[in-house]
Amino acid sequence: MSDIFSATVLLLLIMDPLGNLPIFMSVLKHTEPKRRRAIMIRELLIALLIMLIFLFAGERILAFLNLRAETVSISGGIILFLIAIKMIFPSHEGNASGLPAGEEPFIVPLAIPLVAGPTLLATLMLLSHQYPGNISALVIALLLAWGGTVFILLQSSLFLRLLGEKGVNALERLMGLILVMLATQMFLDGIRAWMKG
Repeated sequence: MSDIFSATVLLLLIMDPLGNLPIFMSVLKHTEPKRRRAIMIRELLIALLIMLIFLFAGERILAFLNLRAETVSISGGIILFLIAIKMIFPSHEGNASGLPAGEEPFIVPLAIPLVAGPTLLATLMLLSHQYPGNISALVIALLLAWGGTVFILLQSSLFLRLLGEKGVNALERLMGLILVMLATQMFLDGIRAWMKG
């Protein structure tokens, strides 16, 4: 049970729904509210499908690329650390979606890389390799994290109104701090496994 909880927290932090709130709102600001909701649900379902593929095929992908679990753990830790640093010290680039006004997003940038980004997909491959006999628990963890992300993003206007821009920024920085610790742990686990091997 603790494995499911820790995996859920890790995946939810990497999905970073609170950090993605302003980007989702910015990308979809030209669409009408009903259509916006439909687009969000579609993109989140596409992201879930991609994440499940990587979770189930993770072991085979690692074998095909001839990668060891320690390599993925160390590199995943480094990437997570960099993402966490960006969460703590965000750059002020504004909307980086690159979409012309009024154009409807499809897969990019909402499903990939905002929800199912490379770090999350690498983490899913790593988790599937670390717990090969526990895939059902990982699926539950993924569904819980995805469900939390769906809830936060679909209630985006409410969250932005309740927390305000400063509140969202503060919460994202707090998540960044937690992610730094998780990234360091992942990196150290990879080093430990590599030294044993």
